[in-house]
Amino acid sequence: MLEFIDTHAHLYDVQFDKDRKTIVQNAINEGVNKFFLPNINSETIAGMFELEKQYPQNCFALMGLHPCAVKDDFEKELAIIEKNLAQRKFVAIGEIGTDLHWDKTFWEQQKEAFSIQIQWAKKYKIPIVIHCRASFQETIELLAPHAGEDLRGVFHCFGGSENSAKTIIDLGFYMGIGGVVTYKKSGLDSVLIDVPLEYLVLETDSPYLAPVPHRGKRNESSYIPIVAQKLAEIKGVSLEEISKKTTQNALNLFQMA
Repeated sequence: MLEFIDTHAHLYDVQFDKDRKTIVQNAINEGVNKFFLPNINSETIAGMFELEKQYPQNCFALMGLHPCAVKDDFEKELAIIEKNLAQRKFVAIGEIGTDLHWDKTFWEQQKEAFSIQIQWAKKYKIPIVIHCRASFQETIELLAPHAGEDLRGVFHCFGGSENSAKTIIDLGFYMGIGGVVTYKKSGLDSVLIDVPLEYLVLETDSPYLAPVPHRGKRNESSYIPIVAQKLAEIKGVSLEEISKKTTQNALNLFQMA
């Protein structure tokens, strides 16, 4: 069986409360045997830790404050994140970044929270998982001063242009490819054809952004092979090649190789 890794899955989300064990097992049955769990805020930590406890060989927690969770009390939230980082090892800090899609009210706080968490990643020598929606250029401007060999990570849910891909590659970061790649109007076919496989990892962002033919429904980690197959078609390589390369990339990203 081919091996895959879901580098970004919110398996602790309430949408999985009724059938979480089944969802995890279905994914494992499809060859998806590792799940990286990005945190949102202090309220999602317990559920994330419980998954790690139940599936110590499969589920791996990240620690971070999501930009959409940055509010007036973001400093209190960051204090909780920082406390957890000091207590144990995490595979990455995330998901962190910026978001100007829904609400620009806390933009200044978002920028501060992002910069602080980048510094923590450098301190603990772990990668960052970046969320940026309607804010790619702004994110790059915030990230650029910190860039270097001591900072690495992934732009989760990549859906940008050729220029955006080149910018990410120049920073030495990966791109997370999920269900959006199967959408006809995404434009990713023409973008990814020239992006080296060495810079790509697979993800679902479950329960969000399910691939075709499940678009509009709850996303699941068992759909990773659908994303992989579409990527294989775009790149003109075998599914086996996608499995091998993206799995190795994920292990490299999270320092598990």
